[in-house]
Amino acid sequence: MQRVRAAFALTLATMLTGFLAAACENTTSNNTSDNGGNASPAANTTTTASSAKGLKIGSLLPTTGDLAAIGQQMAGAVPLLVDTVNACGGVNGAPVTLVSVDDQTDPKAGAAGMSKLATLDKVAGVVGSFASSVSTAAVSIATQNKVMLISPGSTSPVFTEKAQKDDFKGFWARTAPPDTYQALALAQLAHKKGYKRVSTVVINNDYGVGFEKQFVQAFEKLGGTVVNKNNPVRYDPKATTFETEAGAAFAGKPNAVLAVAYEETASLLLKAAYQQGLSQGVQLLFTDGEKSDTFAEKVGKTPDGKYIVAGSLGTVPGSNGKGLEGFSKLWQAKKGVPPAPYTPHAWDAAALLVLAAQAAKNNTGVGIASKIREVANPPGIEVSDVCEGLKLLKEGKKINYQGASGNVDIDKNGDVVGVYDVWTVVEDGKTKTIDQVSPK
Repeated sequence: MQRVRAAFALTLATMLTGFLAAACENTTSNNTSDNGGNASPAANTTTTASSAKGLKIGSLLPTTGDLAAIGQQMAGAVPLLVDTVNACGGVNGAPVTLVSVDDQTDPKAGAAGMSKLATLDKVAGVVGSFASSVSTAAVSIATQNKVMLISPGSTSPVFTEKAQKDDFKGFWARTAPPDTYQALALAQLAHKKGYKRVSTVVINNDYGVGFEKQFVQAFEKLGGTVVNKNNPVRYDPKATTFETEAGAAFAGKPNAVLAVAYEETASLLLKAAYQQGLSQGVQLLFTDGEKSDTFAEKVGKTPDGKYIVAGSLGTVPGSNGKGLEGFSKLWQAKKGVPPAPYTPHAWDAAALLVLAAQAAKNNTGVGIASKIREVANPPGIEVSDVCEGLKLLKEGKKINYQGASGNVDIDKNGDVVGVYDVWTVVEDGKTKTIDQVSPK
């Protein structure tokens, strides 16, 4: 019954939108959304409609769930890119249409959302997802339906391994580097800081386990010891209590504990560790999944009012592309705040979709997949402005897109190599970038 009501509401909204559009000759786009709850991704879908015949793309990003704090800003970059492109003439002579779906940081919701985008909305390309577990669920659906999927944040090395086996048939790429590099950067940071004995606790999904594997290899090569290598601590993504996992992670007298997790569950785990008296005197190491200005508040404070995670260190994919300054100015002007981590990566993922479609002179996933590396890599005229890139492509010239996140040179496995920001939690609970490293 709920679905029937939702469908009726959506139909009514669509009809009303049509009447409004007919009445307003200057209207070039409209938004329709149904916020009837979280029963399905369709209930968290927004469509920016522009042209029935033009390029249609989707976004599959978390605006709710464990990664919502970062995902909401990532999701905002895609419509900003589409608006920018449509303001300078669109793609292949028509405006671009965007369908946005909230994947809820949930593989099941992500798979359902990807199925909707591919089979109902019939998009040619999708920006998504953020969580590696969600992209794992979505990419097989994208491949089957010949939809180009570009993730701005799924960093599991598993995607590289599967791409090497041609599992994705060329319908996968990412603008964030795989954790092969971030794990190395974090291992080098721990070694540089003098931590000889480190233990790990990770979320039990592709992201956590893949990162753990790469970190152990890198840290041992540097002469370090992973205390719980033979008894890894991996927790259920749906877990709500962490007393046992906290005890296991801090056992064995490590100098530091690396938590590869997401904000919501990591905060519960670290709160449990503190309450058991386990974390005092142990350096906390984090990854991109925990970097949020709300993270410290969720973990909590000590009796004397200090944040439990103050002084912790972490890494996150950074941005150093030639297009970063222009994107940052646009984002600041539109949003009033600097772009968050991964927001430039989402912008670049959307940019590559539209540029590849224009290069192919084809608004299909097959067309985009055939040109994605051509527009991202040399040779070609270096261009960081997406509108300039589209103009050159319309003139029949080749381009080498230089993104906001980096040069986004995509290899045969769909991977890029990037830089990493080193961040810490300062006394007021906010995160602060204190260095930038490139793993070697």
